[in-house]
Amino acid sequence: MAQLILHNDDKNSYQKVKASLIRWCDHETIQAEQCSLIAHNTGQCIIKNGDFMELLDIKNKFELVNIDVEIIQ
Repeated sequence: MAQLILHNDDKNSYQKVKASLIRWCDHETIQAEQCSLIAHNTGQCIIKNGDFMELLDIKNKFELVNIDVEIIQ
């Protein structure tokens, strides 16, 4: 089981990050808001757990829009 981690940055808006979480991680609105706030306040947040290859596909989508994420195992 791997984890996809969202990192806080100063280049992306809260709305962009929230919309991306809803679109690619299937988050509900409240969950996307909470993850965005956690990443903003603590520097990072686990946004999805799953198979490495599944998370790699999602990671690539975030990177296309310059949102900083990483996969840890």
